[in-house]
Amino acid sequence: MGATKSVTDASFAADVLKSDKPVLVDFWAEWCAPCRKVSPLLEEIAGEMGDQVSIVKLNIDENPETARAYRIMSVPTLTVFKNGEPVQSIAGAKPKGELVKLIQSAL
Repeated sequence: MGATKSVTDASFAADVLKSDKPVLVDFWAEWCAPCRKVSPLLEEIAGEMGDQVSIVKLNIDENPETARAYRIMSVPTLTVFKNGEPVQSIAGAKPKGELVKLIQSAL
């Protein structure tokens, strides 16, 4: 894994909710084809915008508590957290430009 980081139910609060910069959480699953399309785009964005935003991935099958807490119904769901709160969310595979806009809306 490159510029993105995996988080778990156990590390979610420390990595996402207590982060001092906005965090884009990619709620994904191993069996999800659109998730695999989004993944390289997120790696690219993390490489380009890593100083402004953290990009993390949460596998919903391995970490059901967090997915349930944020009512994740479909994957991929991409949610931007700022100051510990979810501020913006999109579901489904989106082009890179839309992902960047989503992040910029929280900066």
